[in-house]
Amino acid sequence: MATPTLDKADKAPEPEAGFADSPYITVTFRIRRFNPEVSDEAQWQDFQLEIDPKERVLDALHKIKWNQDGTLTFRRSCAHGICGSDAMRINGKNRLACKTLIKDISPEKPIMIEAIKGLTVLKDLVVDMDPFFQAYRDVMPFLITKGNEPTRERLQSPEDRERFDDTTKCILCAACTSSCPVFWNDGQYFGPAAIVNAHRFIFDSRDEGGEQRLEILNDRDGVWRCRTTFNCTDACPRGIEVTKAIQEVKRALITRRF
Repeated sequence: MATPTLDKADKAPEPEAGFADSPYITVTFRIRRFNPEVSDEAQWQDFQLEIDPKERVLDALHKIKWNQDGTLTFRRSCAHGICGSDAMRINGKNRLACKTLIKDISPEKPIMIEAIKGLTVLKDLVVDMDPFFQAYRDVMPFLITKGNEPTRERLQSPEDRERFDDTTKCILCAACTSSCPVFWNDGQYFGPAAIVNAHRFIFDSRDEGGEQRLEILNDRDGVWRCRTTFNCTDACPRGIEVTKAIQEVKRALITRRF
């Protein structure tokens, strides 16, 4: 069933005379709104902005919230692609709002913005991240060692560090996990982000908890649920080869070599 659309918000004022060369363009942002205190149904609402196309989607959301509708709800923090808190679906793809330039997403058409899929929407663009972070905690994302605490740092060669370098880049934005069709259909699946963070320690030469993590991921809701669609790799804003990391964990489970 199509989601209803609310009336458009008031148009932004026309540029003043004499500013024909202004870099600003008029862009329609179509945002999927949901407020459980008002209705059980989500609705699309249009907002129009005069905005520089070199600005980011996050800038547009700020302007809408500050100048047109203060009830618009979304998460953001660093605004520089590091905290990962502003992941959302923009024109049907998972992206970070702070890294997405308006000029790169066809601003001549309405820009569709909605919450990421697979997690319960709490309000507007905010989802319940608890299941996501629980899966992350379940894979024990920390260094596990045995014996006495060393008197100096644990040394590691550049070659050993390079083995898991790619998966250290994860910022826990959930863009990969919420792009996964398996996760959409079954929220019990650990999901790509949890497996990526397990990979980061399984292949760390200083760690001694690899077998434990592999057994955790050998569960029915673990790594074998991956169907290799590459959605996760395409969605990662940090360029992590997520699907490759998942396949390496599968191989380690079969060979017990890591």
